[in-house]
Amino acid sequence: MGRPLGPFRPHWPRRVFAQLLLSQTVVTVAVTAVTAGLFLAPVSAELDRDAMQRALTIAQVTATDPDVARAAADRDPDTAQGIAERIRLASRAEFVVITDTEGIRLSHTDPARIGLRVSTDPEPALRGEVVTAIQDGTLGRTARGKVPLRLADGRIVGEVSVGLSDDSIRGRLVSMAGGILLCAGAGLVVGLAATLVLARRLKRRTHNIAVADIAALLIEREAMLHGIREGMLALDAAGRIRLANDEALRLLALPEDCTGRTVDDLLPPGRLADVLTGRVEGADLPAVRDDRVLVVNRMATADGGAVTTLRDRTELEFLVRELDHTRGLTEALRAQDHEHANRMHTLLGLLELGRHDQAADFISEQSGTQAARAARIGRHVQDPHTAALLTGKAAVAEERGTRLTVTPDSHLPDALVDARALVTVVGNLVDNAMDAAPAGTVEVRLRTVGTTLLVEVADSGPGIPADLRERVFEEGWSSKQAPAHRPRGIGLALVRRLVERSGGRLAVGTGPLGGARFTVELPEALSATEPRLEHA
Repeated sequence: MGRPLGPFRPHWPRRVFAQLLLSQTVVTVAVTAVTAGLFLAPVSAELDRDAMQRALTIAQVTATDPDVARAAADRDPDTAQGIAERIRLASRAEFVVITDTEGIRLSHTDPARIGLRVSTDPEPALRGEVVTAIQDGTLGRTARGKVPLRLADGRIVGEVSVGLSDDSIRGRLVSMAGGILLCAGAGLVVGLAATLVLARRLKRRTHNIAVADIAALLIEREAMLHGIREGMLALDAAGRIRLANDEALRLLALPEDCTGRTVDDLLPPGRLADVLTGRVEGADLPAVRDDRVLVVNRMATADGGAVTTLRDRTELEFLVRELDHTRGLTEALRAQDHEHANRMHTLLGLLELGRHDQAADFISEQSGTQAARAARIGRHVQDPHTAALLTGKAAVAEERGTRLTVTPDSHLPDALVDARALVTVVGNLVDNAMDAAPAGTVEVRLRTVGTTLLVEVADSGPGIPADLRERVFEEGWSSKQAPAHRPRGIGLALVRRLVERSGGRLAVGTGPLGGARFTVELPEALSATEPRLEHA
């Protein structure tokens, strides 16, 4: 047997579309009902005031008839009744009652009530006051107007009371309410139609998912955005930031309140801003922010905005460059090994020929070449990191057939504030110079003026045309084909960012060797007091 059916229990719908439709329908109906009620309430009060004013007007007109005043003064019910009935029929009033000074009726729609005291208080009118009110009497609830009845000499001899039926007032209200309710119904239909259109639109935009699912999606999105190691930036159609996760704030050095502001307001002009805003298009685009190397991908969204992902490639870029240096040193060592074998064969031949003196001279000459090169660099460059870099670069340059020298007037003490930054600057400039002058000459000059360091790297290559001397520092721009393991166009851009961050200057022109010469000025690169060098 099936499960017995319990009492029907309405459930609040789960879908956003259904919730909006139901809630908006309830709100529309309630607002329409309240609006109609608020409109009918003052209409009813206005109808009551209008009825009382009409009753008062009829009473005042009646009181102006001298015959009515004489009938009241003479307590003549026949005359009073005749005049009152004639006025009642003409004005379609519920009653027209004439009394004497004691409040005794001299006229009434029911002749049996003539001679009896009126059911409501006649004293205000007998005191000379004008009275309007909604009152209950012998003929039911009526809108009444009461005025004093005076003789020609002004003496009060009674009152005139006129009443209009409450049923006639309600009839007018009902006739007006029909039009009001018709307008309210039309407004209700329009409101429900607008609600249905809005709900259907929301259904399409939310893919008809449940409210609980939306909350779960938001929670999952927040956890995902702030948990991933990649930066993510979402922009609207106007280029304003509408979402940035923690990693994006860190990589781009954005303020916490960046939401709602444009990329151009937050970032300096350059390649990074152009990539984020879509002015430069492509996949895996390299860009530099301060001393960080970023890889940027931008995906447009259906609403005209975009979602951008940012990967920090700084450490990887350093590792790749170290790999390139290591590979170059390996090639140099391989070549030296080959050269060493040739030298050993020469030495063996000299010994077999019995030319021992020439063999000794040959050994002295060959063993001093490498040591002499390192010693020459060490005399001018006392910082160990930079000296090691230039020694390795010199070995690589020799293998390539390029001559790398340090000028005799160079001097770099072991007092660098940031040795890693200088290694990056010099390494990138030397690499570019060796690429530009294969089988040529590269010259490095290091000088100090107080705490300011001046670096010059010149080559004998073809040089850089004047119209390209600014473009060579742009991220992603290079005149050479990029290798598979890393993009080009990052080295000089990174050098410029490091120099600008330290408040220095970077320039490119034509050097003494006929090729390009890069000049770097790094203020406050040295500590104020140089350490004293100990000589053996």
